Amino acid sequence: MKIIHTGDWHLGQLFYEYDRTFEHQMFLDWLTNLIAEQQADVLLISGDVFDLSNPSALTVRMFYTFLNKAVRANPDIQIIVTAGNHDSPSRLESPKPLLELSNIHIVGMIEKDLNGHINFEKLVIPLKNKQQQTEILCLAIPFLRMGDYPVIAECSDPYAEGVAEMYKQVNKYAIAQLKSGQSVIAMGHLYAAGAERSGNDEHERPILGNIECVSASAFPADLKYVALGHIHKAQKIGGLNHIRYCGSPIPMSFSETNYTHQVICFDFNNGEVENLHPIEIPTAIPLLRVPNNHRPIHEVLSAINELPDADGDLNIAPYLEAKVLLDGPEPGLRHKIETALKGKHARLAKIDVKHPVLESGGVTTFITNKKLEEIKPIEIFTKVYEAKYNVPVPEILTSLFNQVFQEVSQGESK
Repeated sequence: MKIIHTGDWHLGQLFYEYDRTFEHQMFLDWLTNLIAEQQADVLLISGDVFDLSNPSALTVRMFYTFLNKAVRANPDIQIIVTAGNHDSPSRLESPKPLLELSNIHIVGMIEKDLNGHINFEKLVIPLKNKQQQTEILCLAIPFLRMGDYPVIAECSDPYAEGVAEMYKQVNKYAIAQLKSGQSVIAMGHLYAAGAERSGNDEHERPILGNIECVSASAFPADLKYVALGHIHKAQKIGGLNHIRYCGSPIPMSFSETNYTHQVICFDFNNGEVENLHPIEIPTAIPLLRVPNNHRPIHEVLSAINELPDADGDLNIAPYLEAKVLLDGPEPGLRHKIETALKGKHARLAKIDVKHPVLESGGVTTFITNKKLEEIKPIEIFTKVYEAKYNVPVPEILTSLFNQVFQEVSQGESK
């Protein structure tokens, strides 16, 4: 059996207010072709299909159109979709009865009976080989919200231990159903301990803070593969080759400027994973950082001037992050950069500004040395300004601040 692992599509996402429909459609078309070329038996989509819990009609149509094309590319393919923290579990599951007629299984939520017992049968999906014999049982576990996983009494980490117990119980149920020659794999959407995040990507931040990291040991040792989603950088977890994040198909932040996106493909023969390898996803729209490091504004403008001239549709031009080093206020910064970009084959997405840091320790040290009620507003303004720009506050700004403060104070006293 040939299996493809993907996830974290975030269909409908805006990248600094730019629509990404073109990029997502390019990926989905590429994936459809890959399914046809590989004659894949199984496609695992590990959560965050959509970027928003209430996606637009156009975005939903894009997803279902892909499913239709994937089945036409290989009528025997089996597709399992689990919900991520960005997805609405009920919305994702709504077409479930219809899609299952095409071997498309969607698991959005954990179902329980009136006594609180989990419906394990829903979470264990049989996968058949080309001879239509069940060869794998897949634990299709979506993102687990509070109340989904078992409650462990008197434990130090209720989330991590609850998730571990969830996998243990579902796996126990699956093993009880196993027949000779069958194996178990699993899916998950969570933040695994030790996972390397993609810079400051807010989409993959710890879901509940830093308390919800799940150890690789949470997954039963007899699982042959664990297809994870949530972290956008492809990687194995805990040094184990069979526990993997596939990563997102398109860049989600500028920290991924030089990062190769991929799906994971592997064969499953005689109960074992073989030939596990990544397949690179072509980049539809590249990311540019100009310059590579923070530089003064005149150097940034000079670097922008060296960019290629506009060629073709600007709606598919590269996204640009301008990295600027400032030692004082620059009110017209964005206008200067946008003016320099006119006629260039790039679209301004982000201006990343960096200022020199005061050696004195800045505002934090200042505030901790005095009680808040003793600090005058002009002192806070001065400290913040000097910490940010590393130069004294100009007299004109001090005068304007005092004027505004006086007007506000007079307004409050009326």
